[in-house]
Order: sequence, then C-alpha cells, then structure tokens
Amino acid sequence: MSEKKKRSFFSRLFFFILVALASGLLLLSYAAGIINPAKFWPITIFGILYLPVLILTILLLIFAIIRRSSLASWLIILLIPSIFLAGRYIRIKGKDKAEEGPVKVVTYNVGLFANGDKSAELDSRKALADETAKYLMSLDADIICLQEFYIDNAIGVDDYFAAHFPGYRADYYLLTGSKGHAGNVTLSRLPVRDKGKVGFEKSTNMALFTDVEVNDTISLRIYNCHFESYNLSPDSVIKSIVDEEEVESTGRKMRQAITRRPDQIKAVRASMAESPYRSMVVGDFNDTPLSYTYQILKQSRTDAFVKAGRGFSFTYKRFRPFLRIDYLLAPKDLDAVTFSSERVDYSDHYPQIATFKPSTMKQSI
Repeated sequence: MSEKKKRSFFSRLFFFILVALASGLLLLSYAAGIINPAKFWPITIFGILYLPVLILTILLLIFAIIRRSSLASWLIILLIPSIFLAGRYIRIKGKDKAEEGPVKVVTYNVGLFANGDKSAELDSRKALADETAKYLMSLDADIICLQEFYIDNAIGVDDYFAAHFPGYRADYYLLTGSKGHAGNVTLSRLPVRDKGKVGFEKSTNMALFTDVEVNDTISLRIYNCHFESYNLSPDSVIKSIVDEEEVESTGRKMRQAITRRPDQIKAVRASMAESPYRSMVVGDFNDTPLSYTYQILKQSRTDAFVKAGRGFSFTYKRFRPFLRIDYLLAPKDLDAVTFSSERVDYSDHYPQIATFKPSTMKQSI
C-alpha cells in the first residue's frame, strides 16, 4: 500500500471513529429525557453534554458533505430529533416584545447574595441584597419567586420584605444554618388564597406553592422550586481532571444530586394532583432541557422561553453558554407573550422574566 493510500485509509478511519463517538453520545443525550436517572444516574451527564455534542455532530456533517462521504446520510438522520430539541436552547424568532400580558412572573436564584459580580463594588451580602431588591422592584412583576434567598437575622425578615418590597405579600421558608438563614421566597401582589411547602427527604432544597387569584374567575397555583444542587464550582470541576480525590468527590456529589431529583419531582407532582387549581412550575431545576426533570415537569405545560423567547437562553453564568437550568413552565392554556433573561450581575444565575395572558381555565397537573 502506497504512503498516499495509507494516509487516506487512516484519515477515513479517524473520521469514522469520530462519527461513531458523536453518534453514540448524541443518542445517549436524546435518551436523557426519557430514562429515570434514579435507575441509571450517568444518563443525566449525557444530557448535559448535548449542546457540545450537537455542535460536534454538525461540524462532522459539514465535513462529510464536503468530502462527499457516505456517512453524511447517517448524520442527517441522526440530527433529525435535534430539529425539535434544539429549540429548547435557542430560539430564532420570539414574540413581539411590544405585546404585554396582564400577569408578569419572575424567577431568580439569587445565590445567597454571595455570588454577584465582584466589580460591582458591593462590599457585603446586605448591600448586594439591597441592590437586587431594587432591581426586582424595577421589573414591576406580579409574582417574584426567589431561590437561595439569604438573610442573617430571620427575626427581621418580615420587616425586610415590607421595607424592600412594598405592595407585595411575602411567603417564605428559610432553613437556619451556622451563618444565617436561607431558602425560597415567593412575593405576590396578587391576592393569595393559600400557601404551602413540599419538603424533600434528606435535602435542604424544597418547593413552595402559592395559590393566587389572577382575576375574578382565574386562580393559579405557583410552585417555586429549587431541586437538588450539585454543589460544584468551576474550580472543583477543573481540579477533578488531575486530582483523584477531587474526582471521587465530584462523582459522589453528582450521583447524589442526580438520584435525588426524581423523588423530588415525584413529590411536587403528587402535590399538583391534589391542587384545586392548574399549576405553574418555576425555579432552579439544576437540570438541562434535555433531562428527565424537565421532561416530567413540562407535561401539560409550555416553556415560556420556547413559547416567547428569542436567542440563546443559558441561565447559569459560570458554565455559559451551555447550562440552562432555570425555568418558567406554565399551563398550556396560559399563553406566554413575552420572555427575557436579563444579563444582570447580582447572582451566578440570570433572572427569567415572562408575561402571560390567561385564557380558558382547564385543570392540569
């Protein structure tokens, strides 16, 4: 075999191996939304890898077309599901931002007021909390759902909300730690009929629910959720590449978070089944749009970003642009007319903001 033929053979072999690898990873990514991770927890990792694997597969397709490779047909078939799934990450055309809905909802993981932009010259958690409150008030929302809210003195929490969120009723559940109090908060300027909490076993995470009156005939239950976190930083992920102990720690944290979330979703779904009202589910899911968490909670609901968003909606800045983990999922008969995810620096997450137009009421769980 001539040297030229050898190079050609190894080039084709290398390309075939790349296509096989990308194909396997992409198929496993597709399966991540179907398989319960409590039964096979690594499947969630493939869902997280969907975007980079999708980009790799598209590049391979372009190369295959240029080279007139027979593998191009296979790659086209492989990418067909992504025609429908990629819209969960990027929207080419959203709704007209001039159109406004009568109900405006915000969800925001405020990161314990400890993860804002250091260049903002805010020298304390209190200063960052105050600036965040000013920003949230400027949004003029009807409902504001916060996760990882922090205050050092729980005795003064009602006074804090009264001073910083005038006109809103605050429902909250805060857990006491060694350095303060943290949890979920739902602020409403719509009339509230009832409230409650869905606790999660062996976890400090939770879901609050608040029943609000949208108008004289429409009521809505809003679940403010914070599902199990990975508790990983970018530094620890990078360190795990070379540190054996860090690898073990990272794997343990990921496995714990991934296997706990299905039971947490089940608990929220059970609460929804008992609700007299249709349910909106919002908050920090700590899972991507190609995950079991998203797939189950999206049942009977629409994603406000998919319905009315525009552009590329990543919500967690430390691993941008790949992680979208915060959501506004509304009943299908509650139409999202605007959506935005503003790039503010008060947290390591970005707020999700949408306005909705109520329509005919139907029960959904």
